[in-house]
Amino acid sequence: MENQELLRLKQENERLKLLVHEYEQVIIDISAPIIPSILPETILVPITGKLVPERFENIIAKLLKYASTESITTVVIDFSAISLNEIGDIDTFGHYIDNMTKALNLVGVNVLYCGFSSAITQNLISSGLTTSHELRTFMTFKKALQYLMKTKGMAFAAGDEETAKV
Repeated sequence: MENQELLRLKQENERLKLLVHEYEQVIIDISAPIIPSILPETILVPITGKLVPERFENIIAKLLKYASTESITTVVIDFSAISLNEIGDIDTFGHYIDNMTKALNLVGVNVLYCGFSSAITQNLISSGLTTSHELRTFMTFKKALQYLMKTKGMAFAAGDEETAKV
């Protein structure tokens, strides 16, 4: 009887380990959602929640994998939903911003950042971020898209008056 109970508990333990692994994978997948932009070859990656080194490593790996399988030239990473409290150690944050930029640049992807609050910006500069002068940053996603459209020679076409009224 004891052996059967022990076997049942081991099987249950294995089942739960698999379930935890599946849930961890879901968390990794949603930790950096990739949203196709209205601009060709451009994606948006909105970042929310607590930023820890493991999460940054997952985000970088996910973006590199995506860049190698899809035809993208630009990624816009949006930190609008991130506060100073969610960043944790500012030096680590600066290190990962630097790594993310360099890694994506090495595979031919331009990186634009948007949504850094003034508090985050001040802390990043004081952290000694070495590539701060090389970063392309914008206050909002809209501003980043406007910049991209201008550099690509694109413009929104206004619809006819009937459409505009609806």
